[in-house]
Amino acid sequence: MNEVAVLLCTYNGEAFLQEQLESIVSQRYQHWRLYVSDDGSTDSTLQILRSCQRQLGDRMSILEGPRRGFARNFFSLLQHHGLAADYYAFCDQDDIWYDDKLERSVKAIESFRGEPALYCSRTRLIDEQGRCMGHSPLFKRPACFRNALVQSVAGANTMLINKVARELLLQVDSDVRIVAHDWLAYLVVSAAAGQVIYDPVPTLDYRQHAANLIGGNTTLRSRIHRLRFLWDGRFAQWNDANIEALAPFYEKMPSSNKSCFNLFQRARSASIFGRIHHLRQSGVYRQTSLGNLSLLLGNIIGRI
Repeated sequence: MNEVAVLLCTYNGEAFLQEQLESIVSQRYQHWRLYVSDDGSTDSTLQILRSCQRQLGDRMSILEGPRRGFARNFFSLLQHHGLAADYYAFCDQDDIWYDDKLERSVKAIESFRGEPALYCSRTRLIDEQGRCMGHSPLFKRPACFRNALVQSVAGANTMLINKVARELLLQVDSDVRIVAHDWLAYLVVSAAAGQVIYDPVPTLDYRQHAANLIGGNTTLRSRIHRLRFLWDGRFAQWNDANIEALAPFYEKMPSSNKSCFNLFQRARSASIFGRIHHLRQSGVYRQTSLGNLSLLLGNIIGRI
């Protein structure tokens, strides 16, 4: 049976960590091993982890994170020399996995042997008390490189990748700026023409609370907030970082992805009419009409 390495990153997660650990232990798919990278917690997180480790024995390892932020902590864990598995599942400290989460994820990509593959899904949003707040957006357009260049389609907390995809991600420059590890994983796998499976069925409860670094992006307020990222140039800075991170993978791209990538870069630096023309020719898109409208606006004002 194929083994899954569950990669859990923690930082001062005492409030919800126990519930997440219990949801991992309760998975119907039991061929997993848990690796935890703690990024310098000062609350009772480590005590909770050690208690779980006493229960799981050698099925659980606790490592020390690099203390350079959540994205770098995940990549540090993914790159750890002690990892050896068939699949790798990213895991947040404050969610609740459904009991079929791993089983559903593995089944979705197990047939893609010898090529990079990534599974991700929709989520149900809950508040601090576990009450349902709705769901993450339901995306219907294909999850592919033309989408990945301008949008992260799903959270890392839903993602499972195979070992071929992990080998690709290990080639990311250790000094490159990582905007978000989920976005970068989506970019790298799709750039290399790997398989990206987006599941419209939620596989976990995604907790929304004051300490969230990234939220569900479903409220009008959150969407307006993200439009500010476009206006103040942060979206352009994110694209700068992602383009730099993709440099080692350019030669691995099929010709269609190379063309899209080149046209997108031209759309970022040309005159206004050139920007509009190159963006249209590139074929990049976001998953919603509002998202595509904001992309067009950002292109016109030179903020992509």
